[in-house]
Parts: sequence; structure tokens; C-alpha cells
Amino acid sequence: MESPRRVVLLAGPSGSGKSYIAQQTGLPVLCLDDFYKNGNDPTLPRRNGQIDWESPGSWDAATAVEVITRLVRHGRAEVPVYAINEDRRVANRLFELADSPLFVAEGIFAAEIVEECRRRGLLAGAYALRRPRGATFLRRLARDLAEQRKGPGVLLRRGLTLLRTEPAVLRRQTGLGAEAARGRDVLRQVAGLLAAGHPHAR
Repeated sequence: MESPRRVVLLAGPSGSGKSYIAQQTGLPVLCLDDFYKNGNDPTLPRRNGQIDWESPGSWDAATAVEVITRLVRHGRAEVPVYAINEDRRVANRLFELADSPLFVAEGIFAAEIVEECRRRGLLAGAYALRRPRGATFLRRLARDLAEQRKGPGVLLRRGLTLLRTEPAVLRRQTGLGAEAARGRDVLRQVAGLLAAGHPHAR
């Protein structure tokens, strides 16, 4: 019997408001940042001798897809809890959808799994948030400083790098199958999916 549940994937550059928009949908939200690899993982990509956390290779796509598959099929799954300031998974928790027919999986690498989720029949929609780059830069820096993710100097340098590379990030995400959209457009699309009985993504 086919499951009535589906996932909405929400990608976008770091600091573009993915978590906020996901929460605004009123749906259960799976944070895909919890699927980063541990800092001692030998498969982590490196650039200039440092771990490249902006590379999709720093993220465990296979486990993320398996968890999404279990959520769609069974409505519940164990998911990791990742501490970014420690570069490692620190716990696991039970994530349940209750009666919700849709849930949002959000993260900078969400677009990396669009095709596989579509192939498995899990996908209701996939979006890449876009907003003015300057606003994203300021929002990201304020968030990272407040959460003490890294030292201020590291965060500022990272923010300036991401500011320059943001257009390329969006091009990659849309090329992988996510639809570029403003936050209000994502909310409207999700409302439409709910009203229509969340048909499969086209």
C-alpha cells in the first residue's frame, strides 16, 4: 500500500532563512544539518588543508535519504543530533510526523537528494530559497555569532566567501532539481500541496 506521506525539500544558501520558512509552514521539520559527517571522518573533503564544510562531501546524503524514506513509510525514525561547534553527532532522537501528510526537510544540501527522493516516490516538492545576498550575509553572520558556531574571525571570513559564492550555490541547487523561490512563494506552494492532497512532485 502506498504511503500517504511525502517530503518537501527546502534548500538555499547558508543564512537564507530555510529554518524560519520551514517553521512557518506549520509542518514537522527535519533539520538536514544534523546529517553532517563527524569531524574525524576520513572521507571529509579538504581545501587548503582544512575541512571543506561547504562541500556536499561533508554531508551524509545516504543516511539522510534513508531517514526520509523511513519517515515517509512509517511516520517515525531515529535521527541524529549534531553539534556544529563540536563538529560531531552528540545524540539521537525520535522524530515523529503524527498525522501530518507532509514534512519539510531543510538544509543547504537538500538539493543533493532531490533526484533520489523523486526516484523513490518520496517527494512532494523541492525549493531553493533566494533573497538579496546582502541580507543573507548579515542574517547568517548574526546567527552564527549568536550560536557561537566558530570564532568571530572565522565566521566573518566564511561569510565573505559565501557572499561571493552564493550565485553559484543557487545555480547548483536549481540544476539539481530545486525550484528557486522566495519564502512567501514556498509557503504558498506548500499550502497548495496540502489543499490538493500533496500530489507527487512533477
